[in-house]
Amino acid sequence: MGIKALDYETLNENVKKVQYAVRGELYLRASELQKEGKKIIFTNVGNPHALGQKPLTFPRQVVALCQAPFLLDDPIVGLIFPADAIARAKHYLSMTSGGLGAYSDSRGLPGIRKEVAEFIKRRDGYPSDPELIFLTDGASKGVMQILNCIIRGQGDGVLVPVPQYPLYSATISLFGGSLVPYYLEETANWGLDVNNLRQSVAEARFKGITVRAMVIINPGNPTGQCLSEANLREILNFCYQENLVLLGDEVYQQNIYQDERPFISARKVMMDMGPPISKEVQLVSFHTVSKGYWGECGQRGGYFEMTNIPPQTVDEIYKIASISLSPNVPAQIFMGLMVNPLKPGDISYEQYVRESKGILESLRRRARIMTDGFNSCKNVVCNFTEGAMYSFPQIRLPPKAIEAAEKAEKVPDVFYCLKLLEATGISTVPGSGFGQKEGVFHLRTTILPAEEDMPEIMSSFKKFNDQFMEQYEDNWSHSRM
Repeated sequence: MGIKALDYETLNENVKKVQYAVRGELYLRASELQKEGKKIIFTNVGNPHALGQKPLTFPRQVVALCQAPFLLDDPIVGLIFPADAIARAKHYLSMTSGGLGAYSDSRGLPGIRKEVAEFIKRRDGYPSDPELIFLTDGASKGVMQILNCIIRGQGDGVLVPVPQYPLYSATISLFGGSLVPYYLEETANWGLDVNNLRQSVAEARFKGITVRAMVIINPGNPTGQCLSEANLREILNFCYQENLVLLGDEVYQQNIYQDERPFISARKVMMDMGPPISKEVQLVSFHTVSKGYWGECGQRGGYFEMTNIPPQTVDEIYKIASISLSPNVPAQIFMGLMVNPLKPGDISYEQYVRESKGILESLRRRARIMTDGFNSCKNVVCNFTEGAMYSFPQIRLPPKAIEAAEKAEKVPDVFYCLKLLEATGISTVPGSGFGQKEGVFHLRTTILPAEEDMPEIMSSFKKFNDQFMEQYEDNWSHSRM
């Protein structure tokens, strides 16, 4: 028999090109060590519940009742579930044609899309059209649907911030497009310089690439910064001048750990700017139930909202969504509950506020513990995590360590992260998986481990790091900037 269609040699080349560091070599090694009985702390992926975050009570009560609607007829249910959870379950079941086991419209349930539109209006102060909102299986699915529509071939480029979340590099490779990097400035708290954007577009054009879209991740992943309003205006002006679609990845909008720079949506800034920008710039914004104080990653609930996208294109995107028939319905209900939360006076309101505030305040403290911990280590420097769920410290590796990595045929930050994993059980992601400037090394870790475990985790990191630096330093002196 000759070579078969699913033999490695004949696979779609785009599939082979895809790289996804968050579940890459380090994660695989960590899984092996775990099988051997070593205690592993998985900080490689923003997966709050896996690291002990408790789910919010009210949404789970509502979805439980929706999953088992026969409970609603049982007199005992009123003794177990609060009246507002029962009422909300009935509200969502009335929107479905056959409960959670039935397909919904391929864009998602109309009633929940309306709740999303009302949430956007409250947040931004401008009306939103439910017909331009599609519910998706997590924000990632939405990002993939939109990039699939934009990328026509290798000649099409997408501007992506570097360091970037590998969903973008992986999806662009998969669809056969070209990633056009624009570098965030670490010394300016991972801010963005529009001149750098212009340069990236010029370089791409020189190579014959047509830049068609620009991605912003706000708050940032892996960098944790919040974009200022001034930055967002510059970005929108730039997209207007260059005729680019702006993709606003805003999944961490609930995760803000300081008061100086609140989250502002790209859509609000765009509408505030007025015509021609508010009427001309094409914008697609993404959100999810996986992050924030919800952390419902496994539920796979998300949405995207389209602004200034022509009706014919919206029809084509609907057609593509229809191939999968329907986004999963329980996740749509989680999305409804997130965007239409309890109000003061509701029976479960106080508990809901207590739980969500508790999670956010703890995350705020953990962001601080982690940043301070990294900055106390030898040759490590870290910007404060303003938002999102990650720390992205720069590790200043001595030349000897870089030589040792080359000998071991490893990228230097992979070499460091593997040694960290073997010594401490802390599983991180090397900065090279997100992209970084030449000769600069980082690692990304989530700020999600339980707060009571954080001091111990940071002290074992410091112990490992300082020994590592001593081992490879060998008279190499490096003053901290």
